[in-house]
Amino acid sequence: MPPKPAIPQPVPSPGGVPPPSFAGLRELNDNDLMAFLQGGCNDALAVLFDRYHRLVLSIALKIIRDPGEAEDLMQSVFLEIFRSAAQFDPAKGTTKVWILQYAYHRAINRKQHLNARSFYDQTELEEVETRMSETALPLGGFTQHELNHLLRQGLATLNGAQKRVVELASYNGLSMKEIASKTGDSLSNVRHHYYRGLQKLRSFVGDTPEKRKAAS
Repeated sequence: MPPKPAIPQPVPSPGGVPPPSFAGLRELNDNDLMAFLQGGCNDALAVLFDRYHRLVLSIALKIIRDPGEAEDLMQSVFLEIFRSAAQFDPAKGTTKVWILQYAYHRAINRKQHLNARSFYDQTELEEVETRMSETALPLGGFTQHELNHLLRQGLATLNGAQKRVVELASYNGLSMKEIASKTGDSLSNVRHHYYRGLQKLRSFVGDTPEKRKAAS
C-alpha cells in the first residue's frame, strides 16, 4: 500500500473534546470523519485515505495512464483535501463524491499539463526505440563497429539532458525512476529527454553522410 501523505502535526479539537481513538474513527461514517478532520483531527484523514486511496488511484490511472504520475497525484489529492477540509459542506454532497471530484479534476488538469509537455509522445517514441533496435544493424549496410561509431557521433548531437539520460539508461542500465533519483529531475522530464534523445539518434543514423556532417 502506498505511504500515507505527510500531514501537519495534530491540533486540539474545537472545544477541547478529544477525538475517538484511531480504531473508533474507523467505525465512523465519512461525514463524521470530515467533521473531525475539520476540527483538527489528522487521524481522520488517515482513515479516509485508507478507504479511498485505491479508488482515487484508479481514477488517476484511467485518466493519466502512467503509474508514477497517478500515484503522485493520489498523494497530492489527499494533501489538498486536508488543506481544504473547511470547504466541505455535507449539504452539497457526500464526502466520497467530494473526494472523487477532487481526484477527477486534478487528474484532468495533470493530463493537460503532461500533454502540453509532450509527455504522451513517449508511447510513439517507444515504438521508435523498438524499430531502432530491430533495424539498426542492416540500416545502410553498416557493420556493428560503424554503427557504434555513428551512435557516438549521434550522442554528441543531443542536448546535455538528453545525452545524460540516454547514456545512463543505455550504458549504466538504470531505469527511468533511478535516473530521476540520480539527477534530481522529475520522472516525466527524464522520460521526455530519453525518448526525444532516442528519436534524434535514429534520425541521425538514418541520415545521409552529408546531413550527418552538417549536424555534427
